Amino acid sequence: MNISSQHLQALYEAFCKTPLLWKHADINNLKQLKSLNDYNTVFLRKLDKQLRLGQLAEQFVFNQLDTSTTTTILAENIQIQKNKRTLGELDALLLADKTPIHLEIVYKFYVYDDTLDNLEIESWIGPNRKDSLKDKLNKLTNKQLPLLYSHDCQNTLNTLKLENHNFKQRVLFKAQLFVPYQKSIKFELINKACVCGFYIHASQIEIFKNYKFYIPKKLDWFLKPHENVEWLEFSNFRSESKLFLDNKQSPLFWLKNQTGELSKAFLVWW
Repeated sequence: MNISSQHLQALYEAFCKTPLLWKHADINNLKQLKSLNDYNTVFLRKLDKQLRLGQLAEQFVFNQLDTSTTTTILAENIQIQKNKRTLGELDALLLADKTPIHLEIVYKFYVYDDTLDNLEIESWIGPNRKDSLKDKLNKLTNKQLPLLYSHDCQNTLNTLKLENHNFKQRVLFKAQLFVPYQKSIKFELINKACVCGFYIHASQIEIFKNYKFYIPKKLDWFLKPHENVEWLEFSNFRSESKLFLDNKQSPLFWLKNQTGELSKAFLVWW
């Protein structure tokens, strides 16, 4: 990847600190993988191509699994095909405490749309309104996890000599959550520790006219805001963010108030 090892390490550390979206009770009968505590805090993998954020999150998990004494990766990113057509992919097959596991890895950014049904799961949506927590949970339950039991997957497992494993299924679902600016949102199922910022509409932007701003690149969405960036004045941020909004894209941004306090937020186009 065209990124320094120091920068990649910072992204990895931020990923590792991101909480699981839920911890104790299952959601949609989906069980989270038991937390790993003994993995290496240094990212050791060599990446030879540019990866999207979700793909990089997978590599971060693989690094944790590789370096943990309680887990062994059997196979990763397993393509399931039929007649040369890709049906889907299994993120990872592994042994966790000697138990065979099929693991699906998810890292998401959601905002809480309080204009929806007041139902907790349904209200968490992507900042561009193109996806939602409900949709992702349904996809995991009805498409991604059942792929393991398909005839074509069985053929692949035979090829990998893994056909005799009785795999249990787990997810590793992490997320950063953003709530409406200055609104109190109550939720019970989702891990409150995942809330790391807020979002505003374009009509609210003038509230922050005395702040400074920074629009990070997509991979840097993992990070917590820090001082060592080139901050924008309000007028410049308004101009740059308009380019996103005009294309129905909601930029993630950092902001710094007059006392130097840092925050993380989305400016949504809708």
